Amino acid sequence: MAAKKILITGADGFVGTNLRVELGREPDRYQVLCADIDTPPERLSGYLKECEFVVHLAGVNRPKDDSEFAAGNADFTRHVLDTLTEHNNTVPFVMTSSIQAQLDNPYGKSKLAAENAVLDYGKESGADVYIFRLPNVFGKWCRPNYNSAVATFCHNIARELPIQVNDRSSKLTLVYIDDVIDLIKAAIGGGITPRADGHCDVPVTHATDLGYVVDKLYEFSKVRDSLVMPSLEDALDKALYSTFVSYLEPDKFAYTLTKHSDERGLFAEIFKTKGLGQFSVSTTKPGITRGNHWHHSKVEKFVVVSGDALIRFRKIDGDEILEYRVSGSEPTVVDIPPGYTHSIENISETETLVTLIWANEEFDPDDPDTNFLEI
Repeated sequence: MAAKKILITGADGFVGTNLRVELGREPDRYQVLCADIDTPPERLSGYLKECEFVVHLAGVNRPKDDSEFAAGNADFTRHVLDTLTEHNNTVPFVMTSSIQAQLDNPYGKSKLAAENAVLDYGKESGADVYIFRLPNVFGKWCRPNYNSAVATFCHNIARELPIQVNDRSSKLTLVYIDDVIDLIKAAIGGGITPRADGHCDVPVTHATDLGYVVDKLYEFSKVRDSLVMPSLEDALDKALYSTFVSYLEPDKFAYTLTKHSDERGLFAEIFKTKGLGQFSVSTTKPGITRGNHWHHSKVEKFVVVSGDALIRFRKIDGDEILEYRVSGSEPTVVDIPPGYTHSIENISETETLVTLIWANEEFDPDDPDTNFLEI
């Protein structure tokens, strides 16, 4: 089966770039045709003649003059639809609109006019049309200092630049870019049913306020220093964290950890979580044994990722010694239960042992719950 030809207008914009990249991952299913308001008319006409689906994302939202709203939104949409009609190409048509189409302002009026043109096209041609009124879209590749507060805040906070917050209590409705792309792909696949008014539901949105978003982004910016990773159970928090990290400066992706070194090797905490413990890494030189201690309540998991190790256990009031031989060539998780003194020995003659360690609680130097006892 030949790949379906998908025309994306506004293919170089924020949503367009994400959609273009996503569809491009499946070249056997989709052939992407890219256009914009500035595409030469003959090329756009050719695309509209041959395409099998249109995703109309192109538009104007930050013009120098309000008159450009009508030209870039309503008039260009009508031009695209008229060209489809001229070619008798009644293909399905997706349009991303804005919740501002419900407002009495030049931008909202231009988006509403574009919506009505799409609905008329659907009635007159019999083509399937899908209109998504989107709230504030955020995610990777959104242009900062343009029309997205989240993008601007992420960009500035990641660079330790000031941000301007006029009203922390200002209400926001957000939608994550991945959820928007999923909606568009579902429409392309015929998995969306418009409502009676011709519009489509946007089921995954996030109602919040400006202060919450700002506080979260500043919290994320401190993770590298504090090593404390906030909970990401909430879908909005998870999406905001992914977005924030995407705005890091390319030459600052890496950061060093505080390491504790001695004659045995080194130990470094990687990050800590709120309620889910902490992750660390340990190296052990050949022939060296670490540990020989036990915990009242702390639970650990050891995973050797490089080298060969012998892990020994003894119940603190018993004599039997248990041994587990583990290797980085066959990663194995070893649970370290409370009440057992334990050790880990590098049994390689030449290779440094590397072990990832998870503990169910953050290390507290004032109450380490670490009691030394030889195996």
